[in-house]
Amino acid sequence: MPIDVTAARAATPGCQDLIHLNNAGAALPTHDVLTTQIDYLQLEARIGGYEAYTHEQARIEQIRPTIARLIGADPSGDEVALTVNNTAAFDLFLYSWAISPTHAPDPGDRILTTETEYGANFVAYLQLARRFGIEVEVVPSNDHGEIDLDALEASIRRTDVGPVTLIALNHIPTNGGLINPAAGVGAIAREYGITYLLDACQSAGQIPLDVDELSCDALTAAGRKFLRGPRGTGFLYVRASILPSIEPIMLDHSTAEWLEPDHYEIDPTARRFEQWERNHAALLGLGHAVQEALDHGLDAIATRVQGLAETLRGRLTDDVPQATVRDLGRERCGIVTFSLDGADLAAVHAALRDAGINVSIVPPASALIDTRKRDLPSMIRASVHYYNTEAEIDQLITELLRLR
Repeated sequence: MPIDVTAARAATPGCQDLIHLNNAGAALPTHDVLTTQIDYLQLEARIGGYEAYTHEQARIEQIRPTIARLIGADPSGDEVALTVNNTAAFDLFLYSWAISPTHAPDPGDRILTTETEYGANFVAYLQLARRFGIEVEVVPSNDHGEIDLDALEASIRRTDVGPVTLIALNHIPTNGGLINPAAGVGAIAREYGITYLLDACQSAGQIPLDVDELSCDALTAAGRKFLRGPRGTGFLYVRASILPSIEPIMLDHSTAEWLEPDHYEIDPTARRFEQWERNHAALLGLGHAVQEALDHGLDAIATRVQGLAETLRGRLTDDVPQATVRDLGRERCGIVTFSLDGADLAAVHAALRDAGINVSIVPPASALIDTRKRDLPSMIRASVHYYNTEAEIDQLITELLRLR
């Protein structure tokens, strides 16, 4: 069923006061996501933090199975760990992989990634390279800007350098509408028996995800972006077949059971990547937001979001002479990036904010390999969601023309 935009906007308090086109940064929550958190906080204040957890434990335990339904993981939720954000989830897996006895890389081993890789991820690769002597190799993009699958396979098959022990990349980059062929990467990783880590922070909540179709060993996401959940939430999926071989880089008494003074046993599920102390109010908000996405249907969300984004790209190209849309890809998502010739982007950003329009600025350092290759300046990023409207796009175009 198509999205009921009127109902979606009525359920979103922020839609009444502004035009929010910064969903790739942090989307607007619904009233119910907000009250879910507030109600739990009020319960904590009334009866105590430990007691509130006990009172709501059954509902808290349903968060992981709900996320599992979102990504096609095991329905039990045992492959899902709850984290404080996407980067924490990504690094938890990455650094744990790097020190695990089964997967620890040798000097000269290679990590493959993409030209559009996100800055936080790439910095982590570089730190691992310094610590362990591994090589970070960027796979070239094809003519559409996507990771080139032929080049990926050719790199794996090279015999003049060290073996590839990890493929890690973003599904959707932070600086454009591109959707990388993540399932194609997964098929190649599976064929060659290489661990595959996928950053889905910009895809979770705006396009359908199925970890079996993607063939990823691990997947990470943030709550605050297209899932419309609270800030300070995220999750890590780890496939059951690889879980026993990845010992977390850090443990506590909830992720490992202390059985003897000199002996502990790690939780067999993905909970091994969690910590005992968590923001249960925020996590309940995340679970509610994920359920709302499931109720709308990810196919319907994707159709709405991608349609609005293409409308925006067309309007920018046709109606704003100084605008250049910078998005690549054969299939594009709800993130629209564009430069403005001769404009002071900070001033444009501030003027749009004053007009009640939220966008963001993406600097070249957010995806340095891609931006240097394409000689991209800082850009405005306008990211739409299903609750946005064509009238809001009209207003953005009107304000951009006014600011010329």
